[in-house]
Amino acid sequence: MAAAAAAVPKGWPELELAKRERRRELLLAGPGLEERVRAAGGRLPPRLFTLPLLHYLEVSGCGCLRELGPGLAQGLPQLHSLVLRRNALGPGLSPQLGPLPALRVLDLSGNALEALPPGQGLGPAEPPGLPQLQSLNLSGNRLRELPADLARCAPRLQSLNVTGNRLQAFPAALFLPGALPLLSELAAADNCLCELSPDIAHLVALKTLDLSNNELSEVPAELADCPKLKEINLRGNRLRDRRLEKMVGGCPTKSILDYLRAGGRGARGRDKDEGRKKKKERRPREGGEADAVDEACRLLLRVLPAAENPTPLTVRVSPEVKDVRPYFVGAVVRGMDLNPGNSLKRFLALQTKLHEELCEKRTAATIATHDLQTVRGPLLYTARPPQDLKIIPLGRKEVKAQELVRQLLLEAEEHRKQKKRQNVSGLHRYLHLLDGKENYPCLVDADGQVISFPPITNSEKTKIKKTTCALFLEVTSATSLQICKDIMDTLILKMAELNKSAVSGREDGPLSDTETETTPAPAQPSPSPHAESDGEGPLVVEQVRVVDTEGQLKVVYPSKTDLDLGAAHVTVLR
Repeated sequence: MAAAAAAVPKGWPELELAKRERRRELLLAGPGLEERVRAAGGRLPPRLFTLPLLHYLEVSGCGCLRELGPGLAQGLPQLHSLVLRRNALGPGLSPQLGPLPALRVLDLSGNALEALPPGQGLGPAEPPGLPQLQSLNLSGNRLRELPADLARCAPRLQSLNVTGNRLQAFPAALFLPGALPLLSELAAADNCLCELSPDIAHLVALKTLDLSNNELSEVPAELADCPKLKEINLRGNRLRDRRLEKMVGGCPTKSILDYLRAGGRGARGRDKDEGRKKKKERRPREGGEADAVDEACRLLLRVLPAAENPTPLTVRVSPEVKDVRPYFVGAVVRGMDLNPGNSLKRFLALQTKLHEELCEKRTAATIATHDLQTVRGPLLYTARPPQDLKIIPLGRKEVKAQELVRQLLLEAEEHRKQKKRQNVSGLHRYLHLLDGKENYPCLVDADGQVISFPPITNSEKTKIKKTTCALFLEVTSATSLQICKDIMDTLILKMAELNKSAVSGREDGPLSDTETETTPAPAQPSPSPHAESDGEGPLVVEQVRVVDTEGQLKVVYPSKTDLDLGAAHVTVLR
């Protein structure tokens, strides 16, 4: 009896520690969590909602967590990211989440949700309960419908993932004009969708659409009127138009949209001339202010498609990363000049700033940059147990990930004692992001060496130097593919600005932070058809393809819709 009592976990020490250290991130996971949640009646403890400084909260892998408990909206007003994946929330979400005025990322994937009734679950629609929400992941639940007022509840939504549910239709209000003007990624594979409304054309920012493995028999011709749509997946449907069915199995998105626009038998509702007229009306006019910009002051980014590169870099993604850190985007940049003055330090400081702000302290995404000349492709993005993952971290000797994390924890504790304060710096700040993970993500080169260990560090082998002029960039995320793309866009734009500043001899003030753990990583030493630039010409951005283990394309960056920067001083040459 005494032994059984001793096995029951007592209290919530993580909450006390987070409150005492005024932490902004908190992850609750692991085997002891279930017993404590079960003892709390299948809910989260009320004390959790008394940490008003929290920006990131994750509670995952708890099979007995059925309800959230009251007080979340009132007690966590600054929450930016809420991750509640692989629990047992359902059949409804009680109580409702909102209003959460600062929430940007919400992940409810892998639960048992059957419905989110209007005005409940996600929060009040008016005023918007989630006014800043950008990414919503509802995949792997049992949803039969989406809230009719979802667009009013989250008007700034950019990424919506409802893959693996039981949806038969989208709510009509989702496609009303202006309802979701920023939605760029819609993933609804593996559902029971029977029909797609022609009003989907009102999603003017839509770039990626995945409707694979549904029950669609027709595809509206109006789909071709989505002005930015570049990636579409319609495989696994029962299309009546046999030609269209063959096209979705092997043709590029442009060919499919051209076929719909031309009024193929599977396209409903309008003729070829009408489609061309609408598309012409939607196309923005070029010129205006951009024509007035001095061409000599422009920054140029040239995109080299993989088809024009005899040795394109490819990243293969294994299934093991699905439950750890599934989203990966890569790019190759040539022509960077890091030699003048303190250009290299500024480049490292740039990554640190992006990690702090846009990446939300690496909770939304993590950047890694690599010297392209030091690693052979193809690359493998996978996940391994901590005791099996070996890496040569920046500034250290080869070590297993398990031992590296242990060393960093000891260093963090020693740092606290020496400084007599609770805050820590460097890699130590991100160790909590690995709490409860059975496997750690990693990027492996063709020689079998681990060159990246997100979100912690890269390999010393691929460290960027002043002589580096060709780089391989990676952005990984556990929340959204679109977040990866947005951050990559920003990184490349900042690199172009930095390159122009270095070549012109201008420097924009002192450095504030030059943490070097955000640097290096992989690359490909293969010869390129483009010589390395000295920084005077445009940066050349080469496409990187990310494929699954069977070679099927998952994402290519930059696509035609990426690097749509809208800056007058930047020109993208395609």
